[in-house]
Amino acid sequence: MQQKPKILNRTTLASSRLFQIEALDIEFSNGQKRRFERLRRGEAGGAVLIVPLLDLETVLLVREYAAGLDRYELGLPKGKIDSGENMFEAANRELKEEVGYGAEQFHHLSTLSIAPAYLEHTIDAVIAEQLYIEKLEGDEPEELEVVPWKLSEIDALLATGECTEARSIAALFMTQQFLLNR
Repeated sequence: MQQKPKILNRTTLASSRLFQIEALDIEFSNGQKRRFERLRRGEAGGAVLIVPLLDLETVLLVREYAAGLDRYELGLPKGKIDSGENMFEAANRELKEEVGYGAEQFHHLSTLSIAPAYLEHTIDAVIAEQLYIEKLEGDEPEELEVVPWKLSEIDALLATGECTEARSIAALFMTQQFLLNR
């Protein structure tokens, strides 16, 4: 295994309420120096992505506006972990806010990253089972459409072009494996 590079200097280039753009001056073990820029998460803690299983064959997806792509996207509910919450408490709260269900049982699937060369962000993917109806007021600007989908039909979901978020797709396939290996 190679020696981890040394961060010689960090400079904050810009900040918002959610993110910071940071420049890193880095020296590699072979003496090469480079400047990298990365997007750091702001003051918020972690985040959670929930795979709500209505039954062993059906997942509940949400359709919500994705500002980054300027369209509606079908995917898994997700949100930040508030101060004082663990990932399962946050998952249950987000599930109640976005889907209108709570869960009796949770399983941690994995911690996922996206574009790790540029983004500091990670998200904990969890399965939620033994659902019960409970709705909490959330921070969504509009009611989210809840769409039941058969886990055996993930290929059809991807073919719609409405579900393109890699984290949701990975968590759905990981859930299939989790259920097979139970």
